[in-house]
Amino acid sequence: MNKKKLWKAIGYSVAALAAASIAVAAVKGSGSPFGYPARDAASLSRPEKAARAVQSVGTSIASGAMPAPVLAEPSEAELGRVYDTVIVGGRVINPETGLDRRGINVAVQDGRIALVTDRPVKGRRKIDARGLVVAPGFIDNLSYDPNPLGVWNKIADGVTANIAMHGGTDAPRKWYPYYERAETPLHYGASFFYTKARNKQGIGLYTPASGAQTRRLAAEAEQALQDGVLGISFSLEYVPGIGAEEVLPLMRLAYKYNVPVYFHARYSDMTEPGTNIDAMNEIIGYARETGASVHVDHINSTGGTFSMKQSLDMLAKARAEGLDITACTYPYDYWGTYLNSARFDEGWQERFRITYKDLQIAGTSERLTETTFGTFKKEGKLAVAYAIPEQDIEDSLAAPFVMIGSDAILEPGNNNHPRASGTFARTVGLYVREHRVISLMDAVAKMSLMPARRLERQAPALRKKGRIARGMDADIVIFDYGKIGDRSTVERPELPSAGIRYVLIGGRVALDGQGLHKNVRAGEPIRSEFVRVPERGAGVLELAQTSVPAVSYRGEAYADVRVLEALGYALSWDGRSHKFVAEAAASESPGRGGTEQDGQAVSAEGARAAAAGRTEPGPGELMLERGHRLTWPEGEAELLSVGSRDYVPLAVLKRLGLDVRERGQHVWSAVGS
Repeated sequence: MNKKKLWKAIGYSVAALAAASIAVAAVKGSGSPFGYPARDAASLSRPEKAARAVQSVGTSIASGAMPAPVLAEPSEAELGRVYDTVIVGGRVINPETGLDRRGINVAVQDGRIALVTDRPVKGRRKIDARGLVVAPGFIDNLSYDPNPLGVWNKIADGVTANIAMHGGTDAPRKWYPYYERAETPLHYGASFFYTKARNKQGIGLYTPASGAQTRRLAAEAEQALQDGVLGISFSLEYVPGIGAEEVLPLMRLAYKYNVPVYFHARYSDMTEPGTNIDAMNEIIGYARETGASVHVDHINSTGGTFSMKQSLDMLAKARAEGLDITACTYPYDYWGTYLNSARFDEGWQERFRITYKDLQIAGTSERLTETTFGTFKKEGKLAVAYAIPEQDIEDSLAAPFVMIGSDAILEPGNNNHPRASGTFARTVGLYVREHRVISLMDAVAKMSLMPARRLERQAPALRKKGRIARGMDADIVIFDYGKIGDRSTVERPELPSAGIRYVLIGGRVALDGQGLHKNVRAGEPIRSEFVRVPERGAGVLELAQTSVPAVSYRGEAYADVRVLEALGYALSWDGRSHKFVAEAAASESPGRGGTEQDGQAVSAEGARAAAAGRTEPGPGELMLERGHRLTWPEGEAELLSVGSRDYVPLAVLKRLGLDVRERGQHVWSAVGS
């Protein structure tokens, strides 16, 4: 029996064992396939972990999907300034707003975008972008450690941020300072690399961790999150011993800290036992059980090969259910990995529908035979496998919730897949310009805005990336749409991409017509950051007959959303869209009706309900942006989550007609106007 069948048989492949139960749970809400309490978040009166926010990262922004954006009109003083750099006359694409317009000028000052305008601007350096595309710098969110060789090929491919979410570190206190001292030329960040932490405990690849080991690993992961890692990454196919008993504690931790979990799925084919369908069910089951956000790594090679339409449909249905799930792909119809990995366990020819001759040692022209396979396997060489149907690539690229990730970085010796050097240029050159699988706007979004949004909830640095707009970081790629394309090959993976004319990182030009400027070292660390309720506890918002907890978060005041009930609104929770809907009661409205006292209007019934439901946030509790929203007839707003409650900005109360004032330190009042 091969190892895949062995681990399937004895139960460490959670996916197939749970698939039927997951289906039942999804349809009936009858319970978790992992033996935990059933949840049906859509029927509850407040947000539950089992139904997480669906981000806008999965929204197609193809031409016509949104109103034509309007450029902000600069002041005469702004137009009169002389900026560090101006990019003149380009076709500017901003995927966040849908801007796609020629003849636009971008002014850069002190590392930020100062203006985006069709008016003339002056700069100390002028970049002529007429006939070129000006886009946000590409964010590779499925890379590895930013080694001093590979980072330059990334920049030559238009990448301005290299995020090691496949791999990463178990020691961010050492990892981040190391790359800071190395003056890494592009921005960088990492996940908590579970496999590395697990290996350090001496746990075998095919051996499950004990309960004590799992607790230690979870404690290490929590410390790593506090030290700045951007999420947690699992490689289930390469470490088959990892089961639900190990994954679920880390998933709950990820939910607690509001960070995503990246999965290299357990299976990568459709040969029983253990198929892509089982792999997708496993990951969806974890998300459903814990509420954590999940990301499926390179679905074109793992979890979707030979089943892409079905695998994508499963993820789409899970998203419609309210789960926060995304995926990524790379634009090659061949994958690559090390010959001594679990992927090449017995039976690989049948699983991947290939033979020895379909394998090629990366960095050479050598196709393998049975004899040379054994030799190179002992050496741990990386081989590419010509094993992905072209239609799977096109289908994955077209899915609105799938972004681009290279799954590679060039290393010394060039024993690498060419995706290390050409992923982003190839996406545009081959699948936008030549094959027309996706639009240029959607391609830019998949390479910049979507990866930023995937990680930005707890990484504020990413909120300034992936956009071309005033105030955003000047991480910019300028390319020739007619010439952009990959040049790297299996034989020559080190060849840089074509058609990338300029790359700016933090406003500094790292690549131009003279080539790479290796003296430009503008990279900055990208870390998770967490804000907690202070030790003194929460503040308070005072009303006429009651009060509710209030907090200050990043310079803005928030109060428990139940304050709206005290003000005469009826609140209902939609668990699928993760929104509170507020509607004024027919007989009363804020500022009118209810009980009048000192000019404050409060619903007596609402005041009692708010007081009864009051839950004080404890000192040290995390204040998180989970993507929950409040909507009312005249508008909507983002909410803040603290523990089991959601908090509304006090600015919303002002929009609803109340006079909100700060009465003292951490004390506010709301008065009817």
